[in-house]
Amino acid sequence: MNSRVKSVTVFCGARSGMDARWEQLARQVGVGLAKQGMGLVFGGGRNGLMGAVAQAAIDGGAKTTGVIPESLLSIEPAKDGLTELLVVDSMHTRKSIMSERADAFLVLPGGIGTLEEFFEIWTWRQLGLHEKPIVLLNAFDYYTAMLEFLESGARAGFIRNEHRDHILVAATVDEALRLLSGAS
Repeated sequence: MNSRVKSVTVFCGARSGMDARWEQLARQVGVGLAKQGMGLVFGGGRNGLMGAVAQAAIDGGAKTTGVIPESLLSIEPAKDGLTELLVVDSMHTRKSIMSERADAFLVLPGGIGTLEEFFEIWTWRQLGLHEKPIVLLNAFDYYTAMLEFLESGARAGFIRNEHRDHILVAATVDEALRLLSGAS
């Protein structure tokens, strides 16, 4: 393991999607992080892919930190059994803490919130606010259309190649874990 990556912030859906393979993928990520000795920082919810990755990490003995805004607790229950649960005042505070606590970022399938987190952390990297790896798990081609769109933005001159290259793309959990740990 790359000694630099001790804690990974995972952005993913608070829903499980319509296919059981998404939850299985999230569990594989949690197991893999635990086996690599990496801690998990995530959105703190118990539902969907968030809950699945967290439970697998907990079961594997990983340090798990959930960060959830107080306003979400009434609609998205917090995951129990975490090493640490931080209830914060806003989504902005949540994302700031998740960024501060991470040595790297891993983006799993998700919806609007996941996309917003991904684009914000990528923007922060572009602006030089961090130099942490960002790994996009494009399992089952979930993000292929988005990656093609980003490539078209680069071809049109709106996204610089060096900024596009900040995103490391993995097709499998094993590949994502290798990228996180610095292996080629």
